[in-house]
Amino acid sequence: MSERSPRRSFASRPADPESWIKAPDHQTQRVQPAEEFSARLTIDVTADMRGRIKIAAFRRGQTVADMLRALFEREFPPPSGEGS
Repeated sequence: MSERSPRRSFASRPADPESWIKAPDHQTQRVQPAEEFSARLTIDVTADMRGRIKIAAFRRGQTVADMLRALFEREFPPPSGEGS
């Protein structure tokens, strides 16, 4: 078996969490303007809830991702005076 490099740590904690959250993935090759920066969000839901979400998106003629982005925009608007 090959040995792992001691310098790489999968679960090391960042020194500054705010910078870490806002930092783009180093693997990302796409160039995006700052206003279009996106980050992946992973949540755990039951199989039943996943099914309800997918059905709702289908009935609305939307993708699940677009429907959830709109929901997040409504529920978590930018602080007044910022953004759109």
